[in-house]
Amino acid sequence: MAVIGFAALAMGIFLLDLFLKNRIEKNLKEGEEQPLCKGRLLIRKYHNKGAFLDAGEKKQGLVAMLSLGLTLFMTVVFLATFSFRGNSTLKAGLALLLGGAYSNTYDRLTRKYVVDYVSFPVKNKRFRRIVFNISDFCIIIGALLMALGEAKRK
Repeated sequence: MAVIGFAALAMGIFLLDLFLKNRIEKNLKEGEEQPLCKGRLLIRKYHNKGAFLDAGEKKQGLVAMLSLGLTLFMTVVFLATFSFRGNSTLKAGLALLLGGAYSNTYDRLTRKYVVDYVSFPVKNKRFRRIVFNISDFCIIIGALLMALGEAKRK
């Protein structure tokens, strides 16, 4: 896949998640739940004012600046990978990670919180309260693909 294809993947993730977040913001009340996929998933509007599990909630500015800094750093790494051939696994991982990072960073800078909306209907109340968005899944999958791509390279 060419540079444009990987950049399009990152942009597609950003746009899809932005679309979903805007829909959730418009159509659901905070904390409201709607079952999806025969109850295997829950759609729930949650405003995450920090990072993962609201870590840093009281230092939103710092969390936003760290998010922006890391996203810019990973963008430079992403662009640098195109100076060498091959390793599409690493490049795809970076594209997924960056698409998610751009979306969550955009939220932190514009809304002052990240809109999360996917939860799992587990019995454990502690785990049930964890809410994700598409970007979070892309960041996790992207990081795993990056590790695989780097391991393949060595």
